[in-house]
Amino acid sequence: MSDTASDTLARKDKSGALISGGHLVAKALKSEGVDTIFTLCGGHIIDIYDGCLDEGIRIIDVRHEQVAAHAADGYARQTGKLGCVVTTAGPGCTNAVTGIATAFRSESPILHIGGQGALTQHKMGSLQDLPHVDMMTPITKFAASVSSTERIADMVAMAARECFNGAYGPSYLEIPRDVLDREVEAGKAVIPTKGHYRASTKTIGDPADIEKLADILVKSKRPAVLFGQQVWAAQGHGEAISLVRALDIPAYLNGASRGMLPPGDAHHFDRTRRLAFDKADVILIVGTPFDFRMGYGKRISKDATLVQIDLDYRTVGKNRDISLGLVGDPGAILAAVEQAASARIDKGARQERQDWMARLREAEAIALEKLMPMFTNDQSPIHPYRVAYEINEFLGDDTIYIGDGGDVVTISAQAVRPRGPGQWMDPGALGSLGVGTGFALAAKLAHPNKEVLCYYGDGAFAMTAFDMETANRFSAPYIAVVGNNSAMNQIRYGQIAKYGAQRGNVGNKLGDVDFSHFARMLGGHGEEVREAKDIAPALQRAREAVKSTGKCAVVNIWVDPNEYAPGTKAQTMYK
Repeated sequence: MSDTASDTLARKDKSGALISGGHLVAKALKSEGVDTIFTLCGGHIIDIYDGCLDEGIRIIDVRHEQVAAHAADGYARQTGKLGCVVTTAGPGCTNAVTGIATAFRSESPILHIGGQGALTQHKMGSLQDLPHVDMMTPITKFAASVSSTERIADMVAMAARECFNGAYGPSYLEIPRDVLDREVEAGKAVIPTKGHYRASTKTIGDPADIEKLADILVKSKRPAVLFGQQVWAAQGHGEAISLVRALDIPAYLNGASRGMLPPGDAHHFDRTRRLAFDKADVILIVGTPFDFRMGYGKRISKDATLVQIDLDYRTVGKNRDISLGLVGDPGAILAAVEQAASARIDKGARQERQDWMARLREAEAIALEKLMPMFTNDQSPIHPYRVAYEINEFLGDDTIYIGDGGDVVTISAQAVRPRGPGQWMDPGALGSLGVGTGFALAAKLAHPNKEVLCYYGDGAFAMTAFDMETANRFSAPYIAVVGNNSAMNQIRYGQIAKYGAQRGNVGNKLGDVDFSHFARMLGGHGEEVREAKDIAPALQRAREAVKSTGKCAVVNIWVDPNEYAPGTKAQTMYK
């Protein structure tokens, strides 16, 4: 579109006579609370940019659409609002697929708006024409094509509603180029007003089940609770914390819920989950499915009363029979249960729970003692557990921690304890590598006054790291730490175990790369670390450099390629 045409559209929009499809998209996004879009430009979508400029929506343009999708996901996770990614047709859409699929498995609410060839060129072989809706349908909650300009805003609202219907997730809208560029009379295009059409999602399900759960918890002597992704995503962490403190329940945290309780909190447990799930008489699972991370529910004692709370009816009782299931908003349900139960627990029951937590606390101390030799190992090449331990010691009260990799994330879960809610991010159930750069960019944009640290495996870093330049360009610098073993090591272990050492390095060995040069190429700070004693000072220098230069810093740490996480050795991810 020429500058003259763009100016004409802007004048007509402001006069109220005519409005283009791209400006309708922007107005609808503004109505949905979207303040930032992540995108990579293309001729099919530029009128959306013109509209966003008029609506005051920030446009973050990246170097690869996968990063744009991960950033929209990360922005949704950090803000609790609708994330938005805008891509052109064809490869713009296909490049974003991994990011959308990641959000789908992680139940993250993002709207993907994609371009398409003109309706007048339908089935003619137009530039970048693909069946986008057919491709996106299996990995979204809603996917549709917009066939008229007048319906654009209405369809944006429809797609946004689906993102928050039940368990959260992504939606996709395809808008053909002529539909997007067309001008219509403003009065004929209905733009839903923010908040006027939304129904409350803070439901508690059947009130009788609230009473049942309250009764179960009151009578329990050894309860345990696991809070998952949905608790943080639905912003129910305050109610979750209040419940465990009011009822004296040991809490375990999964996914984005890590950090809800600070390290050292009397109700925060993390290294004794298997013991708790073996010995508890009541187990409450909130906002996480019985998927591979939970051993499909098989690792939970069959003797315990098992209760599951989830936003999605389809998830409750899936893969494992339960004693009671509740469908609704985690925070609302937990608040109602606390109100029904807190006044009914007597002193004797409370003392039994204190004894139960003391038993688990002793087991936590023993588990930590077993890990400390790896956490403090001085070997060279550096033990990967030492890296995770040093990162945990380095974290500030406001540091948002991101893990991007295989063993990197698994080992981090053993060592890293975020200091506050929302300060842990990982790839989630899809296990996508390459999420870190988009997540870090989004986290810093959402919280410019917080420190952001992303710990990458070297394989993951190389996938998306060029968008560190985007972070620099938009004044969103972060600390990148690379655990470099020159391999896709989680897979390498399985190959060695299955086929032997001679064939174990096929398809997973990478070249030795001094990634510190990458940061310096982009104007930032970078350094190599080969000795364990040098990790802490290197991290501190990176922190200071990010603050002083406003550019990303890279600390490339060479770790032992022959050390693996216990889960990798057991290949539990495939069982």
